[in-house]
Amino acid sequence: MNILLTNDDGIYAKGLWALYHTLSRRHKVIVIAPDRERSAVGHGITIHQPLRFEKISVSEGHSGYALNGTPADCIKLGILEIFDKKPDMVISGINPGANVGININYSGTVAAAREAALYGVAAIAASKEGLYHRHYEEMADFIEKLTEKLINAPLSPGTFLNVNFPDIPFRKSRGVLINRHGTDILNEYFEVRTDTREKQYYWHGCHTKNNFEHDDIDNTAISEKYISITPIKCDVTDYNAISELKKWEITV
Repeated sequence: MNILLTNDDGIYAKGLWALYHTLSRRHKVIVIAPDRERSAVGHGITIHQPLRFEKISVSEGHSGYALNGTPADCIKLGILEIFDKKPDMVISGINPGANVGININYSGTVAAAREAALYGVAAIAASKEGLYHRHYEEMADFIEKLTEKLINAPLSPGTFLNVNFPDIPFRKSRGVLINRHGTDILNEYFEVRTDTREKQYYWHGCHTKNNFEHDDIDNTAISEKYISITPIKCDVTDYNAISELKKWEITV
């Protein structure tokens, strides 16, 4: 299988190369990742400056392409320019910090998988709870097994998998849950500070939340030590609302 591997933490991220070391044993893997951290850039793309990439040696003599753009840029350039043909699959991650609930709207990791799905390529976004760099090898083994299932039983066009791991050894995991995307608002805040010129500025933060309103969502799954897998659709149309809107008889 030809796999395009990317992330939003930059080409030197440990989670990225843990996936590479596992997947490259059986598959042809090309790494195309941002040249620096691009966390929380969402599905942004670069249109006001030229994109440039260079091939660099990164891990144990392995090489990848470092791009001065976003995760979504990496997928576009990979599919349209770097690959001779579309890859069989795109995997984005492994991202330190869970991408569950409303965070998938901001995540560059998830956006890369979504971009691949828009191009009709099977895709997985993989993230882990917490910011510690551990358990990556076990997670990479799990993702490799999941790629086999996904390639043999393709999802509907425009749908990709968002996978999140609890920050524990696999032997302590309670299993796998297939669940929906949560939309609970997190405990966010802005810390107000003053700079050396007596001007206020704001630093965004978020308190950890472990109790959620619903049992069938991704947030709850990892908080209860399950591996969460959520199928995400690129088509975000509210089809029920279409019929309701038609009743409004909107005119010009």
